[in-house]
Amino acid sequence: MSRILICRTDNIGDVVLTLPLAGYLKQLLPGVRVDVLCRAYAAPVVSCCSFVDRTLRLEELDVDRLFEEEDYDTVIFAFPHRALGRAARRARVPNRVGSSHRLHHWWTCNRLAHFSRVRSRLHEAQLNFALLKPLGIDYVPALRDICGWYGLQAPRLPEVDELFRAAPFNLVLHPKSNGNGREWSLERYTELAATLAGDPGIAIWITGSRAEGELLARDAQALLASPNVHNLCGRFDLRGLVALIGSADGLIASGTGPLHMAAALGRNTLGLFPPVQPIDIARWGALGANATSVSGERQCDSCTGAQSCVCMAAISAGQVADVVFQWRDAARRHAGKRIMAT
Repeated sequence: MSRILICRTDNIGDVVLTLPLAGYLKQLLPGVRVDVLCRAYAAPVVSCCSFVDRTLRLEELDVDRLFEEEDYDTVIFAFPHRALGRAARRARVPNRVGSSHRLHHWWTCNRLAHFSRVRSRLHEAQLNFALLKPLGIDYVPALRDICGWYGLQAPRLPEVDELFRAAPFNLVLHPKSNGNGREWSLERYTELAATLAGDPGIAIWITGSRAEGELLARDAQALLASPNVHNLCGRFDLRGLVALIGSADGLIASGTGPLHMAAALGRNTLGLFPPVQPIDIARWGALGANATSVSGERQCDSCTGAQSCVCMAAISAGQVADVVFQWRDAARRHAGKRIMAT
């Protein structure tokens, strides 16, 4: 294998958790070229990965001609896409890898991986490695090993540096998830901000889309009115958000793209999850050198689902604040050592 295309055309978090596959292949096969095909909105994140040679945007491609114009010997469908699968088959790409649990892969792919994402207790990042088995690579990494294969590097933006200059500790909160996961309630985020307000050295930055900012302005007025809270919703594009997260001292979110971005960038990261399979920590928890995740102790007997999740409400603001204070104290100790060294 010398030219590999990894196709992951779903959400940003899923794409980030697929990047270690590119990093591992680069290590395993010196000189191999690894490209990633994703949706255009996720491309700015993939472009920040040092292990990806080229980022292809699905919306900008002529799918029917892609594999005729590009000399790929291997295509890995980390997320199924019928039209791409048909195009790869027509072009007779030698190795076409897909899950056997997608019926159309039995026709379009000639290397089938036999595993179930829904039933597995492996993490999503580990499950991506199961796609290598039909290629003769039978390896599932330990969670601790995945962190070194992200290859994600945040750009530096003067605007972000200016924002963060005023406070010694800058915390990003990303309350919404575009409906992709169970969310910690806005009331809990408000309680957290109030708890952290006792330390004027902690600045809180709220991120999200413009639409999410409008929702917060309507439903979380108390949160946005806190003197230590700054609303950045809709202010940055995705590349700018990567830069913001890469310069922050910590990030808190539920199971959404920015959570996995922060973990991959090595930032202090806290993921908030329900104890509900298959959307729990075991499957989607934040993986990074400075990442951790929490959830309620057990699934409740009367969970009302994503709109009002009792399981998520079991995570207290005090519990989350304690983690932030630990990050802050560690940052202060590090800053003190740096001053003494000079």
